[in-house]
Amino acid sequence: MKYQDRQQEFIQQAENLVSQMTLEEAATQIFFDSAPIEHLHIPGYNWWNEALHGVARAGTATMFPQAIGLAAMFDKEEIGNMAGIIAEEGRAKYNEQSKSGDTDIYKGLSFWAPNINIFRDPRWGRGQETYGEDPYLTAQLGAAYVKALQGDGPYMKAAACAKHFAVHSGPEAVRHSFDAKVSQQDLWDTYLPAFEKLVCDAGVEAVMGAYNRTNGEPCCAQTALMQDILYGKWHFSGHFVSDAWALRDFYNGHHVTKDVWETAALALHKGCDLNCGDTYPHIMEAYEKGLVTEEEIRTAAVHVLTTRCKLGMFAKDCPYDEIPYEANDSKEHNEASLRMSRKSAVLLKNSGVLPLSFDKVKTIGVIGPNADSIEALRGNYYGTASCFETNLHGIRDFVGDKARVLYSEGCHLFKDRTSNLARPDDRMSEALTVAHHSDVVVLCLGLDATIEGEEGDTGNAFASGDKKTLKLPESQEKLLHAVCETGTPVILVLNCGSALDLRWADEHCTAILQVWYSGSHGGQALAELLFGESVPCGKLPVTFYASDDQLPEFEDYSMENRTYRYLRGTPLYPFGYGLSYTKFSYSGLKLSADSITAGKGVEVQVTVANTGSCAADEVTEVYVKDMEASTRVPNCSLCGFAHTHLEAGESKTLHISVQPEAFRLVKEDGSRVYEPGVFTLYVGGSQPDQRSEKLNGAAVLSAEVAMQ
Repeated sequence: MKYQDRQQEFIQQAENLVSQMTLEEAATQIFFDSAPIEHLHIPGYNWWNEALHGVARAGTATMFPQAIGLAAMFDKEEIGNMAGIIAEEGRAKYNEQSKSGDTDIYKGLSFWAPNINIFRDPRWGRGQETYGEDPYLTAQLGAAYVKALQGDGPYMKAAACAKHFAVHSGPEAVRHSFDAKVSQQDLWDTYLPAFEKLVCDAGVEAVMGAYNRTNGEPCCAQTALMQDILYGKWHFSGHFVSDAWALRDFYNGHHVTKDVWETAALALHKGCDLNCGDTYPHIMEAYEKGLVTEEEIRTAAVHVLTTRCKLGMFAKDCPYDEIPYEANDSKEHNEASLRMSRKSAVLLKNSGVLPLSFDKVKTIGVIGPNADSIEALRGNYYGTASCFETNLHGIRDFVGDKARVLYSEGCHLFKDRTSNLARPDDRMSEALTVAHHSDVVVLCLGLDATIEGEEGDTGNAFASGDKKTLKLPESQEKLLHAVCETGTPVILVLNCGSALDLRWADEHCTAILQVWYSGSHGGQALAELLFGESVPCGKLPVTFYASDDQLPEFEDYSMENRTYRYLRGTPLYPFGYGLSYTKFSYSGLKLSADSITAGKGVEVQVTVANTGSCAADEVTEVYVKDMEASTRVPNCSLCGFAHTHLEAGESKTLHISVQPEAFRLVKEDGSRVYEPGVFTLYVGGSQPDQRSEKLNGAAVLSAEVAMQ
C-alpha cells in the first residue's frame, strides 16, 4: 500500500503519540529543532534541511545545476530524476547519521524545497532558486520534483515543502517589513497556480510561509492565504512552517503584534504548525497567559508528528532504512548531474563559430572572473560536491594536447582590481595579451551567490542580494568591451542566475552561451558544448529584457508589463528562446477537436523533424491565446511542452495534452470562468512573438479552437 493511502493510519499514530505527551512535551515538537521524548522513544529531530539542487549544507552529496538552470531543460522527467536522487542520497546520509545520534541541522528528511515563487523581476537575487517566470512551467516542474522526492512507497521517502507561500519574489532588503499588494486577478492568474498544483495534485507534505505581508497580513498568519485557500479550498493536510525567524518580523518589522507571545498566538491561530525561529519556544508562556489553547498546541504537534510517521521514523518495516551510504555521491548520480548541466545551457547567439573545431582552433584564450570559479558552479543553497570542475579546468581537460589553453582572470567579479595593492584594472593587460595570442576567446563572465542571492547570506557583498541593475558589474563591462575590441572572436559564457542586459554583447560577441550556475560538472559540460560533443538544447525560463527601462518598479507586484505574458515591449531574448547546432521543422499540426465545451481540453498532434546534420534534443512549446476575452489576459501563455531527442534526419509525431485550465479565464475579482469564444494554439520551438521568429528564422504553427 502506498503512503498516500495510509493517511488516516499515520494521523492516528501521531494522535496516539501526542496523547501520551505532557502539554510541555507536545509544545517542544512544534519548534524546528524538536526535542527528544525518551519515554515515547521519539528521538530529537531538526526540520531544517535544504535540497534545491542536491542535498545541501550536509556534507558531500551530488550537486546539480541551480534550479533556474534545471528549468531551462523544460524536462519534467529530468526534474524527477534529480529529486529521486536527492531522496535516495538524503536517506543514505540520514541512515548513517541516525546510527550515531547525529540530529543536527540539515541532516533530516524534511527538505525545504522546491521554491515555486514566480520570478517576476530579474533583479530579485533569489530568483535563481525558482523555475522561472511562468506559472505553468513552475507548476509542472515543481509537481515533478515533489512526486519523485516523496515517492510512492509504503512510507514517504522524503518530505518536500512548497515555498514561499505565496506572493513573494523580493525585494530582499525590506522583506521583513514589506507588504506585497496584489490584485485578486494576479493572485489567481500568476502567484497561486503552482502552489495549487503542488498541494492538490502532487500532495506536497509541507508549505512554508513567506517573510513579507500580502495585502496587509503576514504570510505566516494569513486569513485569506492560509485559512480560506490553503486549508479551506485546497484541503491541505500536511504541515505549515514559517520561514526562518519570519514570526519575529510580526512585531519587529510588520508591527501587527506587540510582542513574542501575541505573535506565537496569532501564528498558531492561523494554522502555522512549525516555527523555524525563536517564537514557539515561548508558546507555553502564551498558553499560561491565556492566548493559546491546549487543543491548538496539540493539533499542531499532531500535524508535524504525522509527517514523521509518514517518513517511517517510528516504524520497523520502512524499506528506506536499508539504503546504504554508498548510494550517496555515486557514479550514476554524478553522470545524471553532468547530463543536466549539458541540457540546461541555452545558446543565445551563434554567428557560426560554434561548435569549435581543432582544425581551426590551435590556441584558446579562457578569460574572466568566472573562468576558474567554483562559486560560479554552485549558486545558493548548495551542497558539497566531491569534485568541482570549473570552466577553465573543463576546457583544459577536454582539449588535452590538441590545442594550447591560455588563461587570465581578467578582472575581479565586481571590484576594480584583483589585488588591493594594485592599480585599477590590474589584470586587463594580461587579458588582452591572451586575447591577441588566441584563435578564439572563451570569456567567462556573470555573477555568483556572493552578489546575487538571499538577504543576509554570508559574504553577500551588497547585503540584500538583489541586483540594482541588469548590467554586468563595471569591472566586467570594461573587460567585455576591451576583449571584443581586440578582434579575436569572443564566445561569451555567462554563469548567473537571472537575466542580464546583453545588448552590447549581442552586437559584438561572436556567440553567447548562458550556462547559469551550472553544477559541479559545469566545466566539463561547457567544454563538450563548445566543441560539439553535446548540443545546446535549453530554452530560457525567463525573459531577457532589453534593459532596465522596460521594468516597472521592483516593489510593484502587479503583473502589468511583467514577464513575457504581460510585457508590452520587445525583449532582447524572449522566454522560451534557445538556439541549437541543428535545425528543426514542424508540420502536420492537428487538434483533437476544433470545438470544445467548458471544462474540456484538447490534444495537440504535431510532427517535429531534425533537418540538420547532428543529433540533438528539441523542446516543443505550446502556447494559448484567448482571442475574445472579456477582461485582461496574457499575450499568450505556455500550456504544454515536450522534450524530445532526435537523430539527424529523424522526425517524431508528438501528442501533447492541453488541460482544461488553459482555456479558463481569471476575472478581476479572481473568479475563474470559462467563456465562449475563440482560442489560438501556437506550437513550435519558441513563443509566437515576432522577436522569437526573427531570432529563430522560423514562425510557429497555429490552429484555432472554439469554446461553446
